[in-house]
Amino acid sequence: MRLAPSILTADFARLGEQVATACAAGIDWIHLDVMDGRFVPNISFGPLVVRALRPLADQYGALLDAHLMIVEPERYLADFAAAGADLITVHAEATPHVHRAVQMIHDLGKKAGVAINPATPLSMVEELIDQVELILLMTVNPGFGGQTLIPSVLTKVQRLRTLLGDRPVEIMVDGGVNPTTIAACATAGATVAVVGSAVFGPQPIPDAINELRIALGEAVPGK
Repeated sequence: MRLAPSILTADFARLGEQVATACAAGIDWIHLDVMDGRFVPNISFGPLVVRALRPLADQYGALLDAHLMIVEPERYLADFAAAGADLITVHAEATPHVHRAVQMIHDLGKKAGVAINPATPLSMVEELIDQVELILLMTVNPGFGGQTLIPSVLTKVQRLRTLLGDRPVEIMVDGGVNPTTIAACATAGATVAVVGSAVFGPQPIPDAINELRIALGEAVPGK
C-alpha cells in the first residue's frame, strides 16, 4: 500500500518542512487536493503550490499527485503539468468529456487518473480502465477534511479490483483513511491511500506514518 499524504491538512506556514519530514519518513506520493469552490464547497490552492513542492519531490523521489476537484479541468491541465505534477486526476462528474481530458493529460506527458464520488457508479469509469494509470474512489464526499470513511465504498473497491483484473492500474482511496480503516482498504484491493489528518495531525509525522504501516502489518510496533 502506497501512502499519499494530502497536504490539505498540513500547516501551510510550515508546508515545506512538514512535507520533507513526511518524505524522509518514507511516504511514497505527495497528494495535492485542488478545490475550486464550485465542484466542492472549499477553495484550496493552484499550480504555484505544485511548483513549490517539485524540488522536494525530486529530492526524495516522491510522486506529485494532483487531484483536481474542479469543474472544466481541461482549462488547467497544462498549468498543472508545467508546474511539475507527475500524475493528474480529474473527476468524471466534473467534465462532459472525461476521455478527452485523459487524452490531454497524456499528451502533456503525464500519468492520468480519473476519480468518482461515493454515489457515482463504477460504470462512469468502466470505459476508461484501459486508458488511465489510476482510478480514485472517494471514500467520503469531497470538499472537507476529517470526515468518516463511508464503509459501502469498500465494496466498490472490491468490484473495481475484479473489473481491472491484471491491468496495472492503481486503485486509490481518499477520505477517512486512518490506522483504524487503512487495513480494510488494502484488503478490499486499494493500492494507494490518501491520508490527511492521520499524518499531518497532532502527533509527530514519523510516528503517524509508522502507525499506519503497523496497521498494514508493514512495521513492528516500537521500531
